[in-house]
Amino acid sequence: MKKTILLIAISFFGTLSAQESIDLSYYLPQNISYNEEIPTPKDIIGHEVGEWHVTHDKLMFYMQTLASSSDRITIENRGETFEGRPILLLTITAPKNHRNLNKVRENHIALSESNGSSLSTTNMPIVIYQGFSIHGNEPSGTNAAMAYAYYLAAAKGKEIDELLEKMVILLDPSYNPDGLQRFAYWANTNKSDNLNADSNDREYHEVWPGGRTNHYWFDLNRDWLPAQLPESRARINTFHKWLPNILTDHHEMGTNSTFFFQPGEPMRVHPLTPDLNQELTAEIGTYHIKALDKIGSLYYSQEGYDDYFYGKGSTFPDVNGSIGILFEQGSSRGHIQESENGTLSFPFTIRNQFTAALSTIEAAKNMRSKILDYQKGFYKSMRDEATRSKSKAIIFGDSKDAAKTWHLAEILTRHKIKFNELKNDVSIAGKSYKKGSSYVVPMNQKNPKLIKAMFEKRTVFKDSIFYDISAWTFPLAFNVDYTEVTSLANAGAEITSLRPLTGNVSKKSSYAYLFQWHEYYTPKALNSIVNKGIRAKVAKSQFTLEGKKYDYGTIMIPVQNQKLNTEELHAFLTQVAKESNINIEGVTTGHATGIDLGSNDFDPIQKQNVALLVGKGVRSYDAGEIWHLFDQRYDIKITKLDIDYFNGVDLSGYTDIIIPNLDGDGALNKNEINKLKEWVKDGGTIIGYRNVAKWLNKNEFINLSFKKDSLIAKNISFEQKQDFTGAQVTGGAIFETQLDRSHPINYGYKNDKLALFRNTNVFIKPNKNSYNNPITYTNNPLLSGYISEEKLNLLKNTVPFQVERMGKGRVIVFTDNTNFRAFWYGTNKLLMNAIFFGKIM
Repeated sequence: MKKTILLIAISFFGTLSAQESIDLSYYLPQNISYNEEIPTPKDIIGHEVGEWHVTHDKLMFYMQTLASSSDRITIENRGETFEGRPILLLTITAPKNHRNLNKVRENHIALSESNGSSLSTTNMPIVIYQGFSIHGNEPSGTNAAMAYAYYLAAAKGKEIDELLEKMVILLDPSYNPDGLQRFAYWANTNKSDNLNADSNDREYHEVWPGGRTNHYWFDLNRDWLPAQLPESRARINTFHKWLPNILTDHHEMGTNSTFFFQPGEPMRVHPLTPDLNQELTAEIGTYHIKALDKIGSLYYSQEGYDDYFYGKGSTFPDVNGSIGILFEQGSSRGHIQESENGTLSFPFTIRNQFTAALSTIEAAKNMRSKILDYQKGFYKSMRDEATRSKSKAIIFGDSKDAAKTWHLAEILTRHKIKFNELKNDVSIAGKSYKKGSSYVVPMNQKNPKLIKAMFEKRTVFKDSIFYDISAWTFPLAFNVDYTEVTSLANAGAEITSLRPLTGNVSKKSSYAYLFQWHEYYTPKALNSIVNKGIRAKVAKSQFTLEGKKYDYGTIMIPVQNQKLNTEELHAFLTQVAKESNINIEGVTTGHATGIDLGSNDFDPIQKQNVALLVGKGVRSYDAGEIWHLFDQRYDIKITKLDIDYFNGVDLSGYTDIIIPNLDGDGALNKNEINKLKEWVKDGGTIIGYRNVAKWLNKNEFINLSFKKDSLIAKNISFEQKQDFTGAQVTGGAIFETQLDRSHPINYGYKNDKLALFRNTNVFIKPNKNSYNNPITYTNNPLLSGYISEEKLNLLKNTVPFQVERMGKGRVIVFTDNTNFRAFWYGTNKLLMNAIFFGKIM
């Protein structure tokens, strides 16, 4: 049967019943014929696009079928999500380009290389990466991707043929497969046969944590630069493999909004982004205007959203010679919902996304040479900038923690940034760098802007409002030393393959084994040891034994009176050392300078059984970061206790309960609060984050004093109110603290200064006794990012950590997030110290 285009008379701004079904022609361009051999989505998944929310398994099946049916499309699986779903990519172009795809890619990449200036872009295809629904509960993008892929595969005629001859489209139909599946299940299982647009209907109120995030509740649209998650790593690999000229990121926003496309707020563009990037973004925007005008859809741009944080999908391309474009569609959050703009249907939201996808490739076709020349010019300017730069390299490392250093180097590897080994141990400006746990990053390479985006500190801004964080300086996030240098004298050989870390036991001992607490994976090792039933103790003082200095927090495992014999213990610890990438020292005596190994200054470590409070009222991002840290990094079992059934849980078996940031005060009722208090008094340790500090204080778990903001708006008009209040938000910046390294919360830190990430305005006054303030913000704490002058003055000399006894137990609070977005490696150990050493605080 020949497929033709029909105009649908159904209005999507009135009541719609499930029986009044739509078909594919609602989305597709008019006056085009389609190849009858290409299956429509309905042919494969059994329903029209927009009739139901597509699940990821059906999406995958359709895309695989489409690729097998069209010589314009190939499909690849680039990896798996945490839940085992494939991370798909469709490559769509003319058949003749497919036959020479490697050559097409090589020629395109050559534009960014040193010989690229001489290359002609006259006949070169442009590369477009189009990605959909990185937030799983913003599904119009992914559902539009099905109709869009069908169009690219099946449309016939000279226009589509010419377009695909001069274009390679990398189509990522679902940035977030796990979140999409979670939300589709919710929307479909709550759909009525007679569609209900009442916003009070259950369909529009997801259960916690919702479908926005991935398996561990991470916002994947903040991970483009850190690249810590499998979905991110797959797309980053594709990005650097192709260096696309345009990358689009299709989202949804509040139901009462219309449709947004970039450019965003002109004053909130990162300074490293070239002006020409924004000019080209605006020119591309004229194509969106024309297309949306044609179908009568409302829209806006240049407000609300910014182009600052390079961890977002629409901003990351801007520092890589590409053009990132954000689309935001007002969300139906189900199948149909009332809004300020009338009844908003799911198909209507899909059509807008589909239209924007088409207007993007229309712009790319007409602006092809201009955009290719922009990319070529970007990388030429990078080479010129690198040649002129006084800074020739950045050295970074941690002389006592190779693992954190290695993981930062791993990010560089994923982003194709070249770096060298350190030639020899060296001290620069009071910082010691050790060969093997330090690296040298030359600035004279392909994209020094990307290096700057990772390593720079910035405290001066054009605007005081940010859509996301204002600082992410990687060496501060990883708590590694770093120094800019003016020569490459300390650079050794280039590292072309980052070898995995290794661990070992120095020798078999019949007396004791020791390992210092500095290395990142020591909590993993200690957890394995105590879970095996092996006795271990922690040193509360420094000492020297057999010529080696041991710091606070050193772990000692005596050989005698263990459940394993000498041979078995050595074999087990060797396995632990290898799995945790740490070095364990076998020693022959307990006699030391400082404290002997039999000293009472060694405290026993107990096996920990940790619970994490989750559910409605808990911020899922914060909870997911902790779950991921325990489960993926340290292999520590953690029990997620939902608030919904908390009252019925026997808490007696848990040693620690972590309460992440709360969305309000009402997460637990009075009876549950009293139950938690009794558990603490019986010996439990409660660990609270961010505004939980105030909640614990209010409910008399701990006695804290807070600094209060007395700022009053003077001479501020109603129109200026939003800017005034927005400027007082600390959305995410980095601050310096002073450490008392002898306190158990700071075991494993070699420096007396530590950078903390802060995105809260909770200010705790220091305890009257200085020894109860092991972490204190300095008098000049701002290292990188934005904070208002008023909030900075409040922050000075306050404390981000406090601990108090309550009966036999402990109450521990952190005002700041020590586990931010999986890349804040530098403060993860603070939480581990609270878990393992809380009883000696």
